[in-house]
Amino acid sequence: VQLQASGGGLVRPGDSLRLSCVASARTLSMFTIGWFRQAPGKERDFAAAITWSGDSTYYADSLKGRFTISKDEAKSTVYLQMDMLKPEDTAVYTCAAAFGRPLRLYKESEWGYWGQGTQVTVSS
Repeated sequence: VQLQASGGGLVRPGDSLRLSCVASARTLSMFTIGWFRQAPGKERDFAAAITWSGDSTYYADSLKGRFTISKDEAKSTVYLQMDMLKPEDTAVYTCAAAFGRPLRLYKESEWGYWGQGTQVTVSS
């Protein structure tokens, strides 16, 4: 699986931003696609994930209600809609893929495929 993330940028607190992750594979039906983020000086953390089949979604507790993950099968793209952005959301956001559904979504080692990151900066 190849992953291409895009959509980052500089926004103000309270703004919204939508990230895109285009996944390339012969078939994605058995995969889970997720987003991780790494703030400056911190470890990379799990943000959200969606199963390609069944549309099950998962979120880090701290992001529930502000972030929404979705997909467009026709475009092989997973989106991360981020609303009410805060300065602490500033991070490099990276999409990842796993065959099946990782038992421990937050464990990077359970995600076998990684794309490049896209920078999101929230600042006034």
